[in-house]
Amino acid sequence: MDLVIGSTGATGIIYTVRILEKLKDIENVNTHLIISDWAAANLSIETPYDIDYLRRIATYTYDYRDLSAKVASGSFLVDGMIILPCSMKTLSAISNGYSDNLIARAADVTLKEGRKLVICPRETPLSPIHLENMLKLSRLGVSIMPPMPGFYSNPKTLDDIIDHHVMRVLDQFRINICNEKRWGGINNENR
Repeated sequence: MDLVIGSTGATGIIYTVRILEKLKDIENVNTHLIISDWAAANLSIETPYDIDYLRRIATYTYDYRDLSAKVASGSFLVDGMIILPCSMKTLSAISNGYSDNLIARAADVTLKEGRKLVICPRETPLSPIHLENMLKLSRLGVSIMPPMPGFYSNPKTLDDIIDHHVMRVLDQFRINICNEKRWGGINNENR
């Protein structure tokens, strides 16, 4: 399986780190990381990690300005794309077909080729423009998955909350990374 992972300048770059960490050891999963300049800036602001760490845990990395990269073409076969976190600028670009960088172009290719696209918008409050862009993409089959914690798993740490969202995103691609944090029914058999 080949997954394109786009990371934009919205807060929440730790989700990018965690999804790459979870996928790096899964056999037959290749990650194609595209990280914007603002995402890289957030990496140093919000986490103890640096860009070299992301490059080491991703299978492939691309400059987000390089519209000649292989992930910019529909003839390069991938299984889908995840944008985590997704800024409102990127959401708007994708919703309106404005492919001015590799993240937006790879998303455009994902849509035109009928592949799975998962977008995790990170903004609050949401304006009517944001909501209309999300609705437009949802109607095209895009999975819109804002990072919203589920507390039924009784998270004890911030890592628990991050891991739960990453698990739910990877569920969209039938990649199972853990079962202990899933809903277990009203009797909560998972406790």
